[in-house]
Amino acid sequence: MDVSDPAAKRPMVSVIVPARNEEACLGNCLQSLVGQTGVSFEIIVVDDGSTDRTREIAESFDCVRIVDAGPLPDGWTGKNNAVFAGAGMARGEWLLFTDADTVHYPGSLARSLAEARRQGVVLLSYSPEQEVQGFWEKAVMPVIFAELATTYQASDVSNPRSRAAAANGQYILVSREAYDALGGHAAVANNLLEDVALAQAVKKSGRRIFFRYGGDAVRTRMYRSFAQLREGWTKNLALLFPAAGSLAAQRMIEFALLVGGGGMAIIFGLGGRPRAVILPGAVFAVLASLFAHRIGKAHFSWSSNVLAVVGLPVFSYLLWRSKSAHERKLVLWKGRSYAGNQASGLELQVRSSREARAVADATAVPFHPKVKHGLSNSQS
Repeated sequence: MDVSDPAAKRPMVSVIVPARNEEACLGNCLQSLVGQTGVSFEIIVVDDGSTDRTREIAESFDCVRIVDAGPLPDGWTGKNNAVFAGAGMARGEWLLFTDADTVHYPGSLARSLAEARRQGVVLLSYSPEQEVQGFWEKAVMPVIFAELATTYQASDVSNPRSRAAAANGQYILVSREAYDALGGHAAVANNLLEDVALAQAVKKSGRRIFFRYGGDAVRTRMYRSFAQLREGWTKNLALLFPAAGSLAAQRMIEFALLVGGGGMAIIFGLGGRPRAVILPGAVFAVLASLFAHRIGKAHFSWSSNVLAVVGLPVFSYLLWRSKSAHERKLVLWKGRSYAGNQASGLELQVRSSREARAVADATAVPFHPKVKHGLSNSQS
């Protein structure tokens, strides 16, 4: 660690990790964070009412401060409440909000801070490398991230002349000054898509943001079962893609034409009808080329990209499911129920982050990077 007496000097970065029942991944995340070099930092884990071994795992790291998220106020989502509680106790000049299922590469924290300064931005966000295991993760995740890369193009997001704004909540580095000036997560307290909403607020204020694929800095495995994948994307897809119904129909048609065109071409070819192969073969060739180009933007392996064809109808199903959940105002996530994303209809309870920071300074504890023991996924 680069600071011998943290009580005498503020850390440059406060790393804030919200955690709700994250025993499967928190150990690996913290192990990757405590080993960061080249910048002074502190790590704050916010325990959001976990009922598993999440807190025990966090306590096994001497250098980690643990904060309780506290009761969930009316009009707040669980994650926004948790990260805002962590930010209130943070002492850094920059805040890194990162999820418990991330793993950070050596030196990435210092490099991201340097990149933010080099780009002249107050908010930097990386889209992590996505780890996928099992058939459904490999088939569905490339389709979704290809769509995200097409809809939220990094070049537009990072362009101050463009109105486009986006961020990935798995890795958001933001200056303390900008965060406090905009009201922090209290300003987006009821927003289920808080990362994009925060980026929009930053850009709307005239401040600059920078967004890119960050596979060189951080990786993550978002979901560990199809049930988790379905619940997570049901929460988010209708918010990420407002025309969810139309997009679902487009992808179903694309799937039907790909399978139908390719299948007919094969059947006609095997049946000795070469002329009949031309039209379905041409349809398949054109669509397959366009599909491959789009999927290539998502940074997955070739095997996942091939399986992504099967992911198209599943993506459509998830879009329709998400649209229906938000229309019914019944969105479930991590044991909590939300009435969709009706940001304009709720009064936000804004808490003073300055008061919380004063408490943090008064109760600051030395930062020692020694770890009692490392925990892998299998151990947790």
